[in-house]
Amino acid sequence: MTHPILFTERLILRRPAAEDLDGWAAFSADPVATEHLGGPVERSVAWRQLCTMAGAWEINGFAMFSVIERATGKWVGRLGPWMPDGWPGTEVGWGVAAEFAGRGYAYEGAVAAMDYAVDVLGWSEVIHTIAPENARSIRLAQRLGSTNLRPVTLPAPYADVEVDAWGQSAEQWRARRAVR
Repeated sequence: MTHPILFTERLILRRPAAEDLDGWAAFSADPVATEHLGGPVERSVAWRQLCTMAGAWEINGFAMFSVIERATGKWVGRLGPWMPDGWPGTEVGWGVAAEFAGRGYAYEGAVAAMDYAVDVLGWSEVIHTIAPENARSIRLAQRLGSTNLRPVTLPAPYADVEVDAWGQSAEQWRARRAVR
């Protein structure tokens, strides 16, 4: 099975790989970066998260991408399509290491991932599950043209976390892309 590699002006989005572990583990241990992603975890748990994402590529044919900075080759974060069993919809999610926050990388990568989800995966709706207090992700969702669609429940172990599905239809995304 071949896996896509997406290129943006400053980023490479590719399937997670073993060489991503150091960056993934540092991101996963950061309490600020993971505040709305379940909180910080130790390296051994980060390894299992990385393997889960890589395995989802094999099982579903898609999952979040590892985001690599083109200029340096550094691991920036993970973002992209995500829909594990019991998930409330077809999501494009994001998480960027604190070192790269505020540079527009989450937006740049999310645009490429949204295009991929709509054009290649054929999704009719793309959501972003966001806690109501996560102002940064709400601003990013709004910048992508998404609106707060509905409250949703995530599967265990996150079933007690209050989140909303921000999102838009594929038609709305295509219309927005046409004027970008």
